[in-house]
Amino acid sequence: MGWLRLVGALLAGGASVLAYAPVGLFPVVFVALGVLFWLLGPGAPAALLEASPGRRARAGFVTGLAWGLGAMLGGVSWLYVALHRFGGMPMPLAALAILLFCALVGVFAGLAGAAFGGLRRGRGGPDAGLFAACWLIFEWTRCWIFTGFPWLAIGYSQTPPSPLAGFAPVVGVFGVGGLVALVSALAVAALAERRWQPLLGVALVIGAGAGLRQIAWTAPVGEPVKVALLQTNIGQSLKWRPEMLQHWLDRNLTMVRDNPAQIVVLPETTIPLLIDYLPPGYLEAVGRSAASHGGDVILGTFTRDAEGHIFNAAISLGVSPSGHYAKQHLVPFGEYSPPMFRWFYDLVNIPMADQTRGPERQPPLALAGQKVAINICYEDVFGEELIRSLPEATLMLNLSNLAWYGDSFAQPQHLQIARLRALETGRPMLRSTNTGMTALVMPDGHVEAVLPPFEAGALHVSVRGYQGLTPYARWGNGPAVGVALLFLGLTVLAGRRRRG
Repeated sequence: MGWLRLVGALLAGGASVLAYAPVGLFPVVFVALGVLFWLLGPGAPAALLEASPGRRARAGFVTGLAWGLGAMLGGVSWLYVALHRFGGMPMPLAALAILLFCALVGVFAGLAGAAFGGLRRGRGGPDAGLFAACWLIFEWTRCWIFTGFPWLAIGYSQTPPSPLAGFAPVVGVFGVGGLVALVSALAVAALAERRWQPLLGVALVIGAGAGLRQIAWTAPVGEPVKVALLQTNIGQSLKWRPEMLQHWLDRNLTMVRDNPAQIVVLPETTIPLLIDYLPPGYLEAVGRSAASHGGDVILGTFTRDAEGHIFNAAISLGVSPSGHYAKQHLVPFGEYSPPMFRWFYDLVNIPMADQTRGPERQPPLALAGQKVAINICYEDVFGEELIRSLPEATLMLNLSNLAWYGDSFAQPQHLQIARLRALETGRPMLRSTNTGMTALVMPDGHVEAVLPPFEAGALHVSVRGYQGLTPYARWGNGPAVGVALLFLGLTVLAGRRRRG
């Protein structure tokens, strides 16, 4: 019976991936989390329910770990493509590395299960609140410990048309995830206890979310800006070949010339080398091409400071004063080596893997009458870091290169993450990517326009900047995490008083 429970948890976690892009069946995640709540609570064997808190916590950890492992294996196994196909790691080692990584990330679901299992009291409503609090706390913990990996946080599944998307500008993605866990647990508690009262809580949360979706937390400012978001479609296997470098440089320059706009954007590392080594006059030619149409160009490249530190950067050239942004949140193993992991690079071939973090606070670029806050690729997974640029920034811009992951779920999942960032910040999110998904996301989370993936092209959009602050932009994750910690603390105190 124990093995059946673990298999059920593993399958439920795997099924949760259907709630995310590209499938987008957002109600599935309520069922998937409801199954976990059932396995940890109402559906647990009587012997386990009557066992000591320590035993219940151990059983909860294993069950939660199985759920988390299923979710990660189903949702981020595209990392295998980067390690094996493009990184050159042998197939068995790449598969083992992904399995271990998914298990490590799944530990946080295990910790949530352990906390819930050890503290639950067998009463539907309070247990549902405890389940939501435990889930929120450990999902938030996953976003910062060991530099963080918030990919597939539950809240990302609730982009519009989900009514819970209305909570994103208020409590952020982790608060939305906690509410998903609460709704799921309340529904299961109502079924298990054959009581309708918990369904009032479900209706209240869903109704409040639908109401919040009608609120515009920010407002347009300034005149519309014409933007050309370029998708260069340079294959990862070809990008770093020296004999192809001039071809890629010519493609960048041609696309800038052929797509005049006030702001022209090329994707992350569209120049795959240090700008120190560019042919003489190349950057000047790119800048003149944009300036000849009265505009500016932003492009991704690598820069180096006087001490020799290398940065994954974006620079702007054209009619406005030149600007510079250096990526702050680097990808472990891909852009820098964590301590004691230098041996990893003996197994893979990853160019430019010895980078330095940019400063924590960097001013937005002043372009076309707007203040453009840049983030590069993986950085837009960290909502609390993006709001550092607010309220000054009026537009958000992401430069990405997901060619590392081939034709996988990585691209649509990343676009869905951008939709949550637009909701949280109350700003349009512009995206220029190498192979997809190049898009414009509006502050209400809907995708205004998007290019097909794996095609070279330009997305021409007209967009206005936005001003003002959402509640999340003001306070970040603090209120949601604070409420969850308070509920958890009160549960612990109540348990001690009961035992006394």
